[in-house]
Amino acid sequence: MSWADAVLFAARGLLRRRGRAVLTLVAVALAAALLTALLMITETGRSRVLDQLSRGGPLAGVRVDAAVDDGVLRRVRALPDVAAVVPIATTRLLVATDGVVVADVDEGGDGAGAAPAVRPGADVEGIVGVDIAQADNLPITVLAGRLPEPGTTTEVAVDQRWLERRGVAQGEEAGVVGTEVVLGAVREGAGGRRDSLAARWTRALVVGAVAQEAAAGGVLAPLPVVLDARAWAAGGAGPAGEDPLTGGGGEGGPYEGLFVVAQGLNQVDEARQQLSALGLPNEAPENLIASVLRYLHVVELVLASIGVIALVIAALGIANALLAAVRERRREIGVLKAIGARDRDVRRVFLFEAVALGLGGGLAGTVLGWAIARGVGAVVNDYLSAQGLAGVTVALPPAVLGGGILGSAVLALLAGTVPAVRAARLPARDAMGEG
Repeated sequence: MSWADAVLFAARGLLRRRGRAVLTLVAVALAAALLTALLMITETGRSRVLDQLSRGGPLAGVRVDAAVDDGVLRRVRALPDVAAVVPIATTRLLVATDGVVVADVDEGGDGAGAAPAVRPGADVEGIVGVDIAQADNLPITVLAGRLPEPGTTTEVAVDQRWLERRGVAQGEEAGVVGTEVVLGAVREGAGGRRDSLAARWTRALVVGAVAQEAAAGGVLAPLPVVLDARAWAAGGAGPAGEDPLTGGGGEGGPYEGLFVVAQGLNQVDEARQQLSALGLPNEAPENLIASVLRYLHVVELVLASIGVIALVIAALGIANALLAAVRERRREIGVLKAIGARDRDVRRVFLFEAVALGLGGGLAGTVLGWAIARGVGAVVNDYLSAQGLAGVTVALPPAVLGGGILGSAVLALLAGTVPAVRAARLPARDAMGEG
């Protein structure tokens, strides 16, 4: 029997049992789709993380905890191994949420033009100011809503610390989005009592809830909001530039710290050395980077294992289908042997059927898995876009394409070996006697 004859007999065998062949092919296709989609998703996630590390980003960042001015900021930006520098300013303001601002209080004042005062209920809160346009370079994650628009003075985001102190449970962060807060920059006390400090009040809309590690504080705001509030409060401070709420000074520069992004993962050490040469204390999450890569590898192994298990289950389906075919086609096998077919010819027919099921299912499954991964990628891109972050590109690597198709064919070939061997060993006399 020639190779062409073996292929022809295999095709006829599959066509005579279309229902079983289609179901088996669908099982292989679904398993291959699962494997392909999981591999594409994990590869895309890994590529994004590695891309962030290679060109900088929060994981390749260096934190500088020192007061600096614009001159130092310019010197840091000029360092050869630095890709970006995000200045961070902090202050402490009064934060009110539910009508605690009173415009006509005259407790201890002169009764004319008294500044707004505060009833009990306004909290002293740390405010973190950053350049929102560079939020992608900062360790900030949006939990609900979005980040404030760059340059706005009427939008803020609240941190997990703020939410916890107000009893907002995890998963319910969206409930604070759209609420209004009132920020009070304090200049001087009215009547000498802390609960009636005169302040300049501004209203702001909470547009998002975040988890951030840029600096300690419960409210995240655009940098100009913090600098302006602190400058206004300093107008009523003493000779030392003392903050009326905290007693802290503003010496050393307008920024309490910097988040420095290295050119890449390999440049983190060099960037730290250059910062130290400027006399700036710094730290970098190098251990975190190594841990992230290890966890990514674990996730890849787990997801790939799930896909392989599904493919093995589909291969067992192929074996079961072919074993059933051997039982049903005993007379056909006997006829082939009676007219001169050898054991290897019969074995070849059944192996061709197995490979056809594997290749067909692998090809269809790979295409389906690619479509699933693209759909997941579109959802992820919508989420990233809502956070003001760059999207991801879901691609089908050649290794995944080849693995999905060839892997399915190889597993199908292995699964078809036992049925093929059993069919080949079937004696012609016994086969012809079945009927």
